[in-house]
Amino acid sequence: MTRGGSGRSTITFSTRPETLARGTRIGSDDGAPPAPQGQHSMVQNHQAVAPLRVHLRSLGCRLNEAELQTWARQFEQQGHQLAEAATDADLVVLNTCAVTLEAVRKSRQIMRRVHRANPQARLVVTGCYATLESGAAAAEHGVDLVVANQEKSRLVEIATRELGLPGMPALATEPGASTLLTLGRGRAFVKIQDGCRYRCTFCIVTVARGAEHSRPVAEVVSEINALHAQGVREAVLTGVHVGGYGSDIGGSLSELVRALLSDTDMPRIRFASVEPWDLGEEFLDLFQDSRLMPHMHLPLQSGSDTVLKRMARRCKTEAYARLVERLRECVPGFNVTTDIIVGFPGETESEWTDTLEFVERVGFGHLHVFSYSPRAGTKAAGLPDPVSRSLQQHRSRELHRLGKRMKGQALADRVGRCEPILWEHGTRNGDSWYHAGYTPAYFRVLLPPRADPGLAGQIGRARLTGLSAAGDALVAELIT
Repeated sequence: MTRGGSGRSTITFSTRPETLARGTRIGSDDGAPPAPQGQHSMVQNHQAVAPLRVHLRSLGCRLNEAELQTWARQFEQQGHQLAEAATDADLVVLNTCAVTLEAVRKSRQIMRRVHRANPQARLVVTGCYATLESGAAAAEHGVDLVVANQEKSRLVEIATRELGLPGMPALATEPGASTLLTLGRGRAFVKIQDGCRYRCTFCIVTVARGAEHSRPVAEVVSEINALHAQGVREAVLTGVHVGGYGSDIGGSLSELVRALLSDTDMPRIRFASVEPWDLGEEFLDLFQDSRLMPHMHLPLQSGSDTVLKRMARRCKTEAYARLVERLRECVPGFNVTTDIIVGFPGETESEWTDTLEFVERVGFGHLHVFSYSPRAGTKAAGLPDPVSRSLQQHRSRELHRLGKRMKGQALADRVGRCEPILWEHGTRNGDSWYHAGYTPAYFRVLLPPRADPGLAGQIGRARLTGLSAAGDALVAELIT
């Protein structure tokens, strides 16, 4: 155990000794933790009958969000309450990100802001930054506990024991109430697997997350049935390598989806992100079931085959284009979104032109654009011919302009349709409520102000009448 800069005890919990630059490793050779070591207890500051206020925050991927939702349910089952703001919390849990250097910077910045804003709160950090740089995370002012990715599934248990959190005999929420619904959302992220067996040369996440590990089908089915019983209307399947689901347990993503379609009544099932090379014809046939949403986020990363080779990506551009074409044949209007990395080492003007032309030819409903940043521990960090920051920014602006134009066209193509919308957000302004939701193809929809606040978490049909003033969403009217 080390003393953090704030003078409090900091515990670094990991089953991988190599991640512990500072702090005490808690765990025996087989990964089982020893008995608590007498650290400062929150019971000293809170009566056993009073629930703790817990604030959960995530950076980065949908998988991080899925993990946050799981911890929220677990903390509530122990009788604690969720706090919307860190300043109102007794305990803050931050799920960090390290996919880019900017993500690392933001993770550290939020850790410091949380401590400055609420120095009395206990702070638990986990996620990819906390795993890859556990010593630096443990040394930050205000950090009480660092939990590596490999122990994330036990975070609530570990935090309860190591920080001496009080346990409550009665639930702080009504039995069966969904945390998501109290936040005005009817969509839940469900973690189906972790880790990745591939090693794209730019990716540090595979290092931080480790080997692939899939949850049993029955466990995923049970969680989704429980969420549906609580009022959730859409389950989003998340993981590091979603398409690799089942490789370690003798199954497949197709088998899992078939089980979810047959053994649950969840109205909408969606995927967060799937690698294009994992999708065969058998998988595409699943979209004949309308409960499987007609949208997929298929990371492309580059529209140049020579860049893709340097990235060690397993799908060439023409195979990618054929996959998108087949998805749109299966379901007309199928929405494909993607990731593009700008300024990968050695990216020439010709390769960049190939990317722009390919992206425009395929057509995407949305682009996530990332400027390449070298990550220590990845093969790409040692590649020659880095692209200058100024050129990266220029190319990023080009791609953003193209992405905005394509999204606007995709939205305009849907005007006049009547579609079922999952209404997720309700904000109040005087006597009026403003709602937003998503179509099955994952296009955002805005509803003009109305007096009824009860739409959140419900699916209702609406007529898409036009585009928002900003041009980045659809405007609709309810069909009664």
